[in-house]
Amino acid sequence: MTVGSVALVSLLAFEALAVGTAMPTVARSLDGLSLYGIAFGGPFAAGVVAMVLSGIWCDARGPRAAMWSGLAGFVAGLLLAGGANAMGTLVVGRIVQGFGSGLLAVALYVIVAQAYPEHLHRRIFAAFAAAWVVPSLVGPVLAGLVVEHFGWRWVFLAVPVVAVPAVLLIHPGLRSVGPVRPAVGDVHRPVGVLARIGWACGAGVSAALLHIGGQQRGVTAVVLVGLALAGLLVSAPRLLPGGFLRAGRGLPTVVGLRGLASGAFVGAEVVIPLMLSRERGFSPTAAGLVLTTGAVAWSLGSWLQGRIRAPRSRATLPRAGLACITAGTAVVGVSVVPAVPVWVGVLGWAAAGLGMGLLYPSLSVLTLELSAPGEQGRNSSSLQLCDSLAAATVLALTGAVLAAGAAPGPASYAGTLVVAAGLALLGALLAGRVVPGPRPAPG
Repeated sequence: MTVGSVALVSLLAFEALAVGTAMPTVARSLDGLSLYGIAFGGPFAAGVVAMVLSGIWCDARGPRAAMWSGLAGFVAGLLLAGGANAMGTLVVGRIVQGFGSGLLAVALYVIVAQAYPEHLHRRIFAAFAAAWVVPSLVGPVLAGLVVEHFGWRWVFLAVPVVAVPAVLLIHPGLRSVGPVRPAVGDVHRPVGVLARIGWACGAGVSAALLHIGGQQRGVTAVVLVGLALAGLLVSAPRLLPGGFLRAGRGLPTVVGLRGLASGAFVGAEVVIPLMLSRERGFSPTAAGLVLTTGAVAWSLGSWLQGRIRAPRSRATLPRAGLACITAGTAVVGVSVVPAVPVWVGVLGWAAAGLGMGLLYPSLSVLTLELSAPGEQGRNSSSLQLCDSLAAATVLALTGAVLAAGAAPGPASYAGTLVVAAGLALLGALLAGRVVPGPRPAPG
């Protein structure tokens, strides 16, 4: 079951990373440049809606149906995209694929909660984090080789060959999981479910606008990004735990830290290659290798948190991870100065990756620990939803900042890195609030 789960996470990661390499060729081949933005925004929006639906479904019926439906959507979308003869058909396939991925991502968390003993949760989430490392190292390169030698269609068509066997490995273990006692509240009532789905659709549309707006310039970009941010401010809090905006103790802060960390890391990651190539003369390959240090350090941090003795305080690992991200991104920001050696920035990025490795699995474990039976799906979807929406928001805003002037320069690079470090620092200051407050005395 572990082999199948990790393989499935690796495939989801590979597809997410490889498609970006193949899409320019796809757009030229199918004469679909006008739909290029929606080819990324559509799947993301579908994934947002699917995460919410999967959380509701897993809590009400158990994760088996969501897992199989997610696999069906993921595979069907890949096959439709791989066989597309028009860009519109490929976009539909990508949306179906994104919906399936969202169902799978949440179902896997609920499977961990129900099928694995609690003392193994840190290790299995460490394995999930490590499952992203190989795709991040070889995914774009492998996709480029496939496009060059076999054609872009095989970037989509080859993945189902491995995805189906991976889920078949998980299948025997699914017999031990199923619906549990419903959570207290209205999440399973028809009105509550419909409202949550409606807010999910609003968040999904806003997320799609963020992706599309981030690829535009001038007034169009400002209008689309502004509308997207307004939509997210209205819809996203309804999908996240109560008290999220005020960093309430316990689960609201756990979910919020995931978003802050994701925004900080992505905000720095998107700047580093551009900064190294324009200011230090790095080739794309050399700049990519710098990012690789962060991926390897992320894997190392995940491995460490899964092997060390559990800290006495729940806040220890999140605080340590966010402190590493803060220090690491700040050091990368210092490397903007020409007098600072590049290896200083490389060490900083490795420290940020190490922090992500310490942080991500520990937050996943905390989410399950703080979830009552029947709420694991809903809370797991909130965690991943905050992660995705924060990353999309920071990417769109960072792109707008870098595109604001005639050409990006040291000031814009330093500014975005300072903001990234600030997000991580805010998370480090709030980390103590992952510990729930005392329950009120009865009566």
